This record gives sequence, structure tokens and C-alpha cells, in this order.
Amino acid sequence: MSGLRLGLTGSIGCGKSTAGAFFAQSGFARSDSDLVVKELLRCDAEVLGAVGEYFGPGVLLAEGGVDRAALAAIVFQDKAQLQWLEQLLHPRVAAVWQGRLAADPEADWCVEIPLLFEKKLEKHFDFTVCVYASERTQLARLAGKGVSEDEARARIRRQLPLDQKVSRADFVLLNDGDQAFLSQQVNYLIEQLLPAS
Repeated sequence: MSGLRLGLTGSIGCGKSTAGAFFAQSGFARSDSDLVVKELLRCDAEVLGAVGEYFGPGVLLAEGGVDRAALAAIVFQDKAQLQWLEQLLHPRVAAVWQGRLAADPEADWCVEIPLLFEKKLEKHFDFTVCVYASERTQLARLAGKGVSEDEARARIRRQLPLDQKVSRADFVLLNDGDQAFLSQQVNYLIEQLLPAS
């Protein structure tokens, strides 16, 4: 018998990773697409070669891997450059989480995919869950990570508007409050989806 498969999404700064961690604490297997991307940009020889050739050696670190801040500064200002990078990375990321699901089909899975709806991946999941936060909250969280307001707004604009993600999701988690409030919502949702047998 196969387990439950949840696709978790939201806009940047909404708290997808925090929600994903709460699902994992409740026994879900977890795959975080952002972490997969970081790993690909850190040590995948094919990806590093392609990125270095396309963007130039300035985006590569002397100790190995990609300078993600330098790369972000380029791609979030240029739609064509971002599309090139996504075409390089997204098939590899999808192969990772699809492989994980196939390797453990009986587990209950939470797969974090920022561009879940943009890339029309909802068909892979039993339910989709969107984490929502107000733009003010998103900007504050990104500022806490050292992202300027202009850069943060540029990244937010590059994704499907959050209200569209909310309207397309099966379930929505509100994350303008504290982590305890988000945890309560995750636990309540799990109780509805996986009632004790």
C-alpha cells in the first residue's frame, strides 16, 4: 500500500522549510528541493561545468562549487538567464525527489517544491499544500537573511503570485504568526489526512 504524497509550496520567505520540518517531525519522509539545488550547485560536476561555461568563471568559488549569491544577483535580474538555469536544474531536482518516492513508496512523503504549480507538478501528489505569509512578513524574513528589499521583491515577482498558489492548493497553512501556530496547523492537517486507524 502506498503512502500519502503531499506537494508543499509557497512563495519565497513564506516558511516552506519550517513547515516541511514540522511534517518530518510528525513522521513524514521529506524531500526539500531547495536543498537538492544547493547540493547540485555545490558538487555536481556536470552542473558546475555548465554553469561555469554559461555564466563565466566569476560565479565559481575557488574552493569548488557555485557562488550562489553571485549567481542569484545575475538570474533574478534577467528572466532569460533564470530560465536557462531552471532548465538545467529542474529536471535533475525532479529526478531526485521522484527517485526518493519510488524507493520508499509506502512512506508518507512531504516534498517541498517552490515552483510546484508553475511547473505543473501537482499531478504527482495526492494533495497540495501552500504556506501563506503576507508580503510584509516575507520581506522581513528575507531581510533577516541579508536579502535587500529590492532583491526580495524581484524574487517574489519571479514566482506565480501567492494568491494564485493559494487558490490552486488543496490546503493552506497561514504563517504570519509564530512557529507554534504553524506547527499546530500542520498537526491538525495530518490528523485530517491520516486519521488514526
